[in-house]
Amino acid sequence: MKKQKKKRKGFQAGSMRCPYCGSPVIYRSADGIYHDNSKKTMLYVCSRYPECDAYVRVHAGTNIPVGSLANNELRTLRRTAHHYFDQLHQSGMMSKQDAYQWLADLICAPLSEAHIGHLGEYYCKQVIEESRRLMERRKSGKNRYRFRALEGGVAAS
Repeated sequence: MKKQKKKRKGFQAGSMRCPYCGSPVIYRSADGIYHDNSKKTMLYVCSRYPECDAYVRVHAGTNIPVGSLANNELRTLRRTAHHYFDQLHQSGMMSKQDAYQWLADLICAPLSEAHIGHLGEYYCKQVIEESRRLMERRKSGKNRYRFRALEGGVAAS
């Protein structure tokens, strides 16, 4: 009897379809898509690229995507959302863990699924708007008491 090959755990991309045009998705190098691919980045790309410009990069050294396929407009929104979201913890306003919990609460998802790389246009815009609002409040000094009170275990507004 032949030994059956053990199926590897991990990401299975065989049946991936582009959410924009429905075409199959291929796993390929970012050469020709990224201007500089010196890091040898790999992507999942719509097989109709460049007519359909949906793609997503993978975690280095794996075939696991960092999010979902996105067209240029959504990729731009995700970068902008990350820019404003990152300010929440880089400014010291929140810890990184607290920022991700805030994101999970904002998008009504479990913490394990709170990743900007999976968000659509609506939630990217929500993250941008709410992050900006929190940072503006911080700059104006309106939230100082509230965050100090929360750290001390007392919820005050």
